[in-house]
Amino acid sequence: MDYLKKPELVAKIQEFFGVHTIKNENEYNPQKNNFTITNKFWYYLFVFGTALGDESFYSAFIPFWFWNIDGAVGRRVVLVWTIVMYIGQGIKDVLCWPRPGPPVVRLQNKWALEYGMPSTHAMVGVSIPFSVLLYTMNRYQYNVAIGLCVAILWCTVICLSRLYLGMHTVLDILVGLVLAILIMFPLVPLVDYLDHYFLTSPIGPFLLLVLSVLMIVYYPNSGKWTPTRGDTTMILSVCVGIHIGAWLNYQTGLMVPSELLPPYVIMWPSYTMIGCLVLRTLIGFTCVILTRQICKSVTYHFLCALLKEDVDNLKKSENTLQNKHKTLVELCCKYVYCAMIGFNTLYLLPQLFKFMRIERPTFFTEI
Repeated sequence: MDYLKKPELVAKIQEFFGVHTIKNENEYNPQKNNFTITNKFWYYLFVFGTALGDESFYSAFIPFWFWNIDGAVGRRVVLVWTIVMYIGQGIKDVLCWPRPGPPVVRLQNKWALEYGMPSTHAMVGVSIPFSVLLYTMNRYQYNVAIGLCVAILWCTVICLSRLYLGMHTVLDILVGLVLAILIMFPLVPLVDYLDHYFLTSPIGPFLLLVLSVLMIVYYPNSGKWTPTRGDTTMILSVCVGIHIGAWLNYQTGLMVPSELLPPYVIMWPSYTMIGCLVLRTLIGFTCVILTRQICKSVTYHFLCALLKEDVDNLKKSENTLQNKHKTLVELCCKYVYCAMIGFNTLYLLPQLFKFMRIERPTFFTEI
């Protein structure tokens, strides 16, 4: 156990993939580029790999999946991702284990303020690709062995990327993998039930809103400010927005069961279908960006006015547990604009696509 926690082990892995420390007798600081990268292939592969567990990936992957692939699978995957991430992020701020120090070289400092145990990137590396595999293997006709290989490769690249970038110990990664697997055994079948309940229950949106707010309010306090609570708020609110949008589609009669029974045949898209896919994606992401900017600005200014705070001063102020107004404003702001993005992805934008006659034909039948 102690061996797996050692930063020296991570440094050896970095060296194997071409990250070499430049020794300086007077000063050694891994934060000041005291290293050289001798293999660009591994560098770019692992930078891409770590992005697969980052906000930029979620922002692109989740809307694209709903607009162009399958809504029923998408809702379930989002629920799995949200629950797994909430547990992982919460454990980080309970354990408060630091990330590896020297002689490890940190090639990125984006997550430096977060704690390291367990690796939520490793948990995402299990939860997203393997939940996609589990929810599609009986729904579509495809080679499951190939899907399994893709999921394993996806997970492996993410996990190795965190070691390569110097952000986790080997123990962080292994615990993240094991924890995600243990959570998914009961979670995958449970999510089938939860998705159906949130879709059909008259009180579904109310429960989602109340539960998500309580989960944010009672999120574990690590004793110092970290960005994990804000990141968790964004994940929860996206999930809430998506399921409220799906609920509204179902309750208004827009969503109806498909006349065909699974497993469905995967058909090669025609040029018309590809054109519609490109249009949906371009229009959709433009609207998502606008939603984010407008909702973020309006919510931030409204809350600052309510609290009698100057917007510019609050934005420039330090992030601390004592700075309660900034914490409140930023959490509320993230909750509102991410929930609106999720809601627009599932409700408003599909209506726009339908009006423009570029909708995906099966979108409103994916229950």
